[in-house]
Amino acid sequence: MKRILVIGAGVGGLTTAALLAQAGYRVTVLEAQTYPGGSASSFFHQGYRFESGATVAGGFQPDGPHAVAARLLGLEWQVQQHDPAWVTHLPGQTVALRQDHTDMLAQFPHTAAFWQQQSRIAALAWRMSAAGLPFPPRSGAEVLQLAKVALQFFPADVQLLPFALGSVGQWLRWHGLAQDKAFVRLLDATLLISAQTTADHVNALYGATALDLARQGVYHVAGGIGGLAETLVDKVRALGGEVLYRQVVTRIQVTGGRVTGVYATRGRRSDKETLYPADFVIANVTPWSLKTLLGDSAPRGLRREVQQREPTWGAFVLHLGVQAAALPAGIADHHQIIKTLDGPMGEGETLFISMSPAWDTSRAPAGYRAVTVSTHTRIAPWWELLRQDEAAYYARKEAYAARIIQTIDGVIPGFAAGVDLVLPGTPVTYAFYTLREQGMVGGFAQTSLLRARGPRTGIANLRLVGDSIFPGQSTAGVTLGGLRVAQDVQHSLPLARPRHFLPPLPRQTGTKSS
Repeated sequence: MKRILVIGAGVGGLTTAALLAQAGYRVTVLEAQTYPGGSASSFFHQGYRFESGATVAGGFQPDGPHAVAARLLGLEWQVQQHDPAWVTHLPGQTVALRQDHTDMLAQFPHTAAFWQQQSRIAALAWRMSAAGLPFPPRSGAEVLQLAKVALQFFPADVQLLPFALGSVGQWLRWHGLAQDKAFVRLLDATLLISAQTTADHVNALYGATALDLARQGVYHVAGGIGGLAETLVDKVRALGGEVLYRQVVTRIQVTGGRVTGVYATRGRRSDKETLYPADFVIANVTPWSLKTLLGDSAPRGLRREVQQREPTWGAFVLHLGVQAAALPAGIADHHQIIKTLDGPMGEGETLFISMSPAWDTSRAPAGYRAVTVSTHTRIAPWWELLRQDEAAYYARKEAYAARIIQTIDGVIPGFAAGVDLVLPGTPVTYAFYTLREQGMVGGFAQTSLLRARGPRTGIANLRLVGDSIFPGQSTAGVTLGGLRVAQDVQHSLPLARPRHFLPPLPRQTGTKSS
């Protein structure tokens, strides 16, 4: 039986692992932590079940990646929809992002044509992705598959062409909306959390899909976002695969230009390495981490990539325990705060707040809510400060935390008085718990489809999965990447007698959320 090793139990890696286990491969997942999920995990602290990174889940509509994975694997996700998706607080203006766009159109009625076009483009993009879109193509077989998928939707996909090469900013100018500072700032803040960049830079086709989250539906996962990974772990094991925790991968063994195994220690303090032989390895890591694991065996292209790529964003996160009585009755569970209409974003100037739903009593002690607050931050200053002046590093953490809580209190009066627990995290924190290089999170900014990164690594039997490959960040994005990688592995390492072929992903005719 062909042996597959997956490094990291993130949602993308686990999706790939489950599909390959179902196909008949011998699959082992190695995870450094004691729980799965990576940057979309949940952890316990003082009676709370906090979400470590991702807090908003989408992609459960009939042609969404989570729905496709569930259909292929026979899964049932434990989720409940939340509408509005979130409430955006602009200076002097509050907008609820609802599935039917009613509040958005009431406050920005002149944007109706923009949203109608966005919905059409996004719906077509979802259907094409559900049909098994191998993008970016990296082989002749993938080029043929891409052409086959495109032909299914011709001539409808012709309308995508202007968006494939342009930006959302250009699209806004076509609609005469670029001078509406409040609307552009709202889109910029939304795109920053879903595409890692703003309207003037994000690819228009990708941006149309990223802006579709509210329309397709936002969901809470019972027990926290980590429930997605836990469901996938159960499926991998039910299919005969292994998920092993406290396995810190230290290096990847390469012999004759091919990966032959992975070395790991049990826990971070052990020096004793165990070799796990493999016929194929899937790394749920960043390119920087992959290069480190390969050492001198890293292909030239990978070395050049990590030298040339700019580091991605990091996150400053607050995990808060808040008295439920301090929150307004009926308050929405998700909020985005935009402090100003000008200037840079992130670093506390834009915040995303997620509260555990009142119906999920597993998330917090009685009478409390688990709250996660995040803002984009540059990673280098945190590391430089830690090296130069550790006391100043901790002082900056405390200052960020205090300023963020004060900002929220200005929007939700009484919030600060209800805070009983404050647990801050920086890119340094993320690097420790997720082993991501320098604590980078969120994947690459999606600025150009022509520069999108695929799963290939330069070594024939080694693939990347996760938010570093197209389509990038979010649990829906890494699931779509996992579906692609599972198909790629089956083509590259076919079984003589597969237990199940992965069927072509079905074309969907509807886009209504489940």
